[in-house]
Order: sequence, then C-alpha cells, then structure tokens
Amino acid sequence: MVTDTESVRAWLERYVEAWGSYDREQIGELFAEDAQYRYHPFDEPIRGREAIVESWFDEPDERGTYEGEYRPVAIDGDTAVAVGSSSYRDSPGEEIARVYDNCFVIRFDDQGRCVDFVEWYLKRPDP
Repeated sequence: MVTDTESVRAWLERYVEAWGSYDREQIGELFAEDAQYRYHPFDEPIRGREAIVESWFDEPDERGTYEGEYRPVAIDGDTAVAVGSSSYRDSPGEEIARVYDNCFVIRFDDQGRCVDFVEWYLKRPDP
C-alpha cells in the first residue's frame, strides 16, 4: 500500500472515529501487531497493538466530550506528518472547555496500519 494523502486522511478519520467510540476492535484495526505509540515524544513507547488499545482506556474521555480534526501536511515514503486540533467538553452537550493543537508523526506498514505513532500537543490558552 502506498502512503499518500488520501490514505493518511482516511486513517486519521478512522482514528477520530475510534477515539470517540472506544471500540476496542476499531482501535486495534488502526495499528500493526508490533506497533509503537507515544502520547508524548520523550515517553517510552507503548509496544504492541494490544497494549496500545488498553492504553486508550487508562483515562478514557466520556463519550460525546471529544472532537478531533487532523490533516496530513507532509508525507515521505511510509511516514506522514499530520496536524490538527482536539477539542474537549466537560460533559456532552456543553461548550468546548479545552482545545489542543496537535502534531502527529505516523509511520505505516504496507497494509496501511500504523507501526509508529508519536504525538506532540499544546493546550491553547483560554480566551
């Protein structure tokens, strides 16, 4: 599988859907069996699909409190850089309480699954 703008965009859309659904199968489908995932660039990576899926449940967001929008901005071979924002509400239906600007560096295997994910994020100042 070729890593191109459309395949990365589709993966990012599935990532947002999985984050909002907390469906273990949907999350797992994003990652290769031996994938690595870092929530912060200097963290020790979480290793393996199963461990990555479980990590999403360490401090889960309440359903209906998360929105994300990300887009690829650079692709080099099997590696993509994406930027976007994550918005959080304190409870479903409330106003957005926090917004984070994100940068993801994602490496893919030939099946279009993530093998390495590193995230950088900054909280926007409150208005």
